[in-house]
This record gives sequence, C-alpha cells and structure tokens, in this order.
Amino acid sequence: MTTEVAVAKTAGTRTIALVVAAALFMENIDSTILSTALPTIASDLDVNPLALKLALTSYLISLAIFIPPSGWIADRFGARRVFASAVLVFMAGSVACTTVSTLEGFVVARFLQGMGGAMMVPVGRLIVARNTPKQGFVAAMTWLTMPALLGPVLGPLVGGIIVTNYPWHWIFLINIPISLLCLGLALALLPREAPRPVGRFDGWGFLLSGFALSALMLGSMEMTEMTGPSASMLGLLAFGAMMMAVLVWHCRRVPQPILDFSLLRIATFRSSVLGGTLFRTGIGAIPFLLPLMLQLGFGLSAIQSGALTFVSALGALFMKPVNALILRRFGFRRVLLVNGALAIASLAAIGLFRADTPHLLIYAVLFLGGCLRSIQFTSLNSIAFADLAQDEMSRATSLSSAAQQVSLGLGVTLGATAVAASMAWRGGDTLTAADFPPAFLIVALVSGLSLLVFRRLPAEAGAQMAGRRA
Repeated sequence: MTTEVAVAKTAGTRTIALVVAAALFMENIDSTILSTALPTIASDLDVNPLALKLALTSYLISLAIFIPPSGWIADRFGARRVFASAVLVFMAGSVACTTVSTLEGFVVARFLQGMGGAMMVPVGRLIVARNTPKQGFVAAMTWLTMPALLGPVLGPLVGGIIVTNYPWHWIFLINIPISLLCLGLALALLPREAPRPVGRFDGWGFLLSGFALSALMLGSMEMTEMTGPSASMLGLLAFGAMMMAVLVWHCRRVPQPILDFSLLRIATFRSSVLGGTLFRTGIGAIPFLLPLMLQLGFGLSAIQSGALTFVSALGALFMKPVNALILRRFGFRRVLLVNGALAIASLAAIGLFRADTPHLLIYAVLFLGGCLRSIQFTSLNSIAFADLAQDEMSRATSLSSAAQQVSLGLGVTLGATAVAASMAWRGGDTLTAADFPPAFLIVALVSGLSLLVFRRLPAEAGAQMAGRRA
C-alpha cells in the first residue's frame, strides 16, 4: 500500500468515525440534559416529578428491546440505511417530546427516541468496525468516542441554561439540527452497503431478550429509590435473571440466535464482554454513588457537586489522543491489567474523601480516574473486534452492546446495594457520609474481578490491532 493510499484510507476511516460520533454526541447530551430539566417538565405537565421516572424507564426499556436485533436488522437492510433511519426515528421522537401535553404522551415519545438510540449506537459501531483496518482501529475508536464524551460535560450546563432562560421544549428541539446534520453526513459520506444474507429472524430470542433486559433495567431503576429491597424490585431482578438463563439456553440451541453467545469462544471478544461487564458494573456505580456522597454525605449543593464530578469527563477527553500510543507501546493485555488495576484503585480512593477534603485533591483524583477509565474503555471497545471475521461483526456488536446496557443497570443496582449493606452493618436507618467508604470498596472489588478475566489473555492478544506487528 502506497503512502498516499494509506493516508486516504486513514482519512476515510476518520470521517466515518466522526459521522457516527455525531450521533453518539446527540444521544449522550440528550440524556444528560433531560436529567437537569425533569422538575421543570413535571411542573409543566402537572405531574409529580417522581412520576417522570416512567419517561426515563421507557427509554431504557426501548433500548433493552431493540439493541439485540440491531445486528440482524443491519445485515438484512444494510447498515448505512438502518443507521440513517435510526437518526430519523430519534429525531421524530425528539419532535414528539416537544408536542406532548400529558405524561402518557411523553412516555411514548421517549420510547420512540429509545428505538432510534438502540439502532444508532450499535449499528454506528458496526459501520466503523467493518470499514476500519485492524491497524487503525484504536485510532478510529478515539475519533468515535471523543465527541461523545463532550455530552456529559456539556449536558448539565446546556440543560441548566435552557430551563433557566427558555421553555423546556428546547431540550429536544436542539436535537433537530444535530439530527439533520448527522443524517446528511451519513447519506453523503458513509459507504453504501448491500444487504447481506441472513437467516430466519429469531422471534423467540427477541421476546426472551426483551423480557430479560427490561426486567433487569426496571429492577435496577427501583434500587435508586434507596428504600430497601421491595417485593417488586426483587421480583423484577429474579425474573430478569431467570429470563436471561432461558435466553442463553435458547440461543445455544438455535442456528442463528438473536444473541450469539458462541462468539465468547474467541478469547479477545470474551475478555471485552465478560471482563468489560465486570469492570463497567463497578465503574457504573460512580454516577449513582458520587453525587449522593457529595450532596447527602458532605452537604454540597447540586451545582457544587456537578462542578466537582464533571472533571472525570475532562480527564477522559484529555487521554483520548494518546490511547493509541499507549496500546502500541505496551499491548492490550498489559494495559488492561495494569491500567485496570490503577483505575480500580482510583475508584476505591473516592471512598476516602471526607467533607473537609480539599477540593483540589478531589479534582485531581477524579481527573486521574477519568484518564484511566478512558484508556480502559478504549482498550475494551477495540479488542472486542481484534479476532472477529467480517460476517461475525454484526452479531458481536449486538451482544457487546447488550452486555454494556446490562452492566450500566447492574452498576446502579450494585451501588445502591453496597450503600444499603453499609447502612445495615452500621445499624443506622439514615444515609450518612460513613456509609460511602465501604460502598466504594465493594464496587471496586467487583470491578477488580475483571482482572482475573484479563489475566487469561495471551501476551500478544490484539497485537496487530495495537500496531505492535505487521
């Protein structure tokens, strides 16, 4: 390959990644802005703010239902066409959110948004994976995730500005120009792809995965109430676990399942999915535990808490340009083990914060943690595709995306359970700052289990993708 061809191919890969990143940015900033505006929306719809949890839940349920079949749909109709259609559906859901006047209408509109989001993200990653040479995959992941990381940084700030100065409808209206831009770029720049041969759609698997993931998400949402284990919460989690077991049994028996668990035989993909799920479960407790500790434990205001926590996202952005260099120098196995251990240590260190801890020190620990998690997530997202064939990528994307969605819900569940266990051990009935150090230690230990999975990776796993050999 000549230098000119290599440069052109790299530029093309970068362009594809940035087009997909625009969709990721839109979805991330939408979810973070919404959390800021819930009280204002509840007042306008004349409902209790707690009732708006249904709107958040309906979005998560939509993701749970439509992520598993995303790979099959992309193969059946063409990834570019499905991605563009998903952007349109997300935009339609955003428009619908601005026209509703009842809670029921808002819940339906958010479900429609979730349908678009469920297809945008996995299918977008699939397009990047199929059009990126292995040597350039880590760099493509950097371009893919950098703009998306701006969502959590800008979301609360933009949301606060909008609800303070404008009607809340503008939270969803700003998605329209972003959607149109993303749609235009997708149609103009993403490679055309003919539909691929697919087998019969796994209808039973679709139903089982929808029941399993939805129940797990709903049970996890109930844990955020911090009212202790309820019959409905335990029932949902138990039902979700049972449906998940039936789903795995079913998928091992049919020739073309909705989620292909046989891909876990590939060591690099298995490490990304299983090790990544364990790591993300512990890390996923941070957005739940940290604001609680700062506000309820230390007595900080929501604005003061947000000013402290957003530096983690800045740390993640800071590290993105050098992730590829780090992986090229040390390789996937060493980075996942050493960097993973440091990231887990930084998670446990959050539990050492006290009300009188200097904010500069908190900034430093959270910024460093963001840097370390950025490296770990880039490594996990990249190594998943290291040894996959082209015809396996759509099924792999569905399975890995579903696993990531489950780990997010389990992270909230784990965080709430850890705090409740700390309260029970202390013998108290109210949440205090003393309940958080044990909770952060518990979630760090769960993340630490991922290191046992990473240890089983071969020394040169993903070497070609990391650029360590031709």
